[in-house]
Amino acid sequence: MNDIAQQLPFINHSSSGNFFLIAGPCVIENEKMPLEIASFIQKISDKLKIPFIFKASYRKANRSSLHSFTGIGDEKGLELLAEVKNKLHLPVLTDIHTEADAALAAKYVDVLQIPAFLCRQTDLLLAAAKTGKPVNVKKGQFVSPEAMQFAVEKIRSAGNNNVMITERGTTFGYQDLIVDFCGIEAMKKNQCPVILDVTHSLQQPNQASGITAGKKSMIETLAKAGIAAGFDGIFIETHPHPEEALSDKTTILPLNQLEELLAKLLKIHKAIK
Repeated sequence: MNDIAQQLPFINHSSSGNFFLIAGPCVIENEKMPLEIASFIQKISDKLKIPFIFKASYRKANRSSLHSFTGIGDEKGLELLAEVKNKLHLPVLTDIHTEADAALAAKYVDVLQIPAFLCRQTDLLLAAAKTGKPVNVKKGQFVSPEAMQFAVEKIRSAGNNNVMITERGTTFGYQDLIVDFCGIEAMKKNQCPVILDVTHSLQQPNQASGITAGKKSMIETLAKAGIAAGFDGIFIETHPHPEEALSDKTTILPLNQLEELLAKLLKIHKAIK
């Protein structure tokens, strides 16, 4: 935890004593959206003293359907992320999917994220690690908590100790995910921050329509359980109008509900300290 805390001091728990938050829209949909959402969340996180990393994908490469929205263009999306970083002085995180993406995105953002489906891709992990940026690896839906040690080892083998692991559910049948809270202890043995991706863990993938379904009504329940279980951080996708979101509309949290949820999570966090 110490190495990554030095590079990203906002997750050093000694400063606020709180869990940290990764939040934002699933994907950049237009030019105004990133700065507006980031500003809104920043006001909440400052008020509640919760360290905050802004998240948005500049491109969505892992879509079920060929017709799903993937982004507004790589360069434009990355420039908008850099705008959030520079204007609001916020750390920014985005997904990458190829080795070339790692070098490109590292010029604009603070944290590189490896999607769950790609967590075993050695070349991708090494490329991300070699940028020197902190790397957040999402645990694959098909990977045990214990096996995540190998993803961590790959990143550290490149001389980069700034690594985080994110739980986002395990495949249960064809169209459900389940979070095994026992896995947190196995992942914490890697001596790095462990995060719960609340909203993606509530997805119901592999729908015949080609559009992922989800259980948005369970966001608060799962988030509370994650804080009570001892996750270091919480990952929540949020949008001003989820019903109009171009990606993950069935699991994304309405932006106007975020402050109330975080206040409840803080009470749980303080109670278990």
